[in-house]
Amino acid sequence: MTAYARREVKGDWGTAVWEIRSVNQRYLETYLRLPEQFRSLEPVLRERFRKRLARGKVECNLRFEANAATSNDLRINEELAKQVIKAAQWVKETAGEGSVGPFQVLNWPGVMEAPEQDLDAINKALLEGFDETVNDFIAARASEGDNMKALIEQRLTAIAEEATKVRAHMPEIMNWQRERLTTRFEEAKVELDPTRIEQELILLAQKVDVAEELDRLDSHVKETHKILKKGGACGRRLDFMMQEFNRESNTLASKSINTDITASAVELKVLIEQMREQIQNIE
Repeated sequence: MTAYARREVKGDWGTAVWEIRSVNQRYLETYLRLPEQFRSLEPVLRERFRKRLARGKVECNLRFEANAATSNDLRINEELAKQVIKAAQWVKETAGEGSVGPFQVLNWPGVMEAPEQDLDAINKALLEGFDETVNDFIAARASEGDNMKALIEQRLTAIAEEATKVRAHMPEIMNWQRERLTTRFEEAKVELDPTRIEQELILLAQKVDVAEELDRLDSHVKETHKILKKGGACGRRLDFMMQEFNRESNTLASKSINTDITASAVELKVLIEQMREQIQNIE
């Protein structure tokens, strides 16, 4: 599900910024962009994502800026500098010529030292910041999920209302069909045989009977409410329920002999499609 989180981490070592964003995807895919010195964290981050997320295309970005004052604080290895000067003086006395300047001493490998940063301490701080960012990210997804849940529940209520409407229309439709059939017999000047009329009506009723489809729609509505109430990673189960809803609405449309029933079947398809689009963004 789509979500975004950002968190800044600060320490004596500098400043780091975590950013996590995602879009929906059937499986979990993580994309990490880390500064070179923190590449060793990549497997750890992937494992932490895997433990807390089930689906989605997740992009994670770390920006790191070292503390300039710390990185520029050079130190002189005095002991090594003394050894270099002493060695240079011995060479001069032995050879009888030559000299060594201060910059030559400073350029000797190891004389000038930049303080090494404690990577273990930095990594610990970064991972703590990462976990907090993931918490924010999951909270953002949960908030978005609550909004989607409300939208889906509205559609489920509308589907139940359409099913109730169709069920209420069925007796009226059957009476209308009876009158229509009788009129056709009369127009064709066919002798009205009550038994024949009843047989035709029974056959017609069997063809247009949608009670089973309406009952299944009601059942699907209840089951979908249960899935939403249970929560958790329910995107796949909801996706399956949308297939079941579509099956019943298609059957209802194929059995329709009345414009009101056809209109309800079309409305059901619209509602189901609206739910399906939302469900594509649910983990």
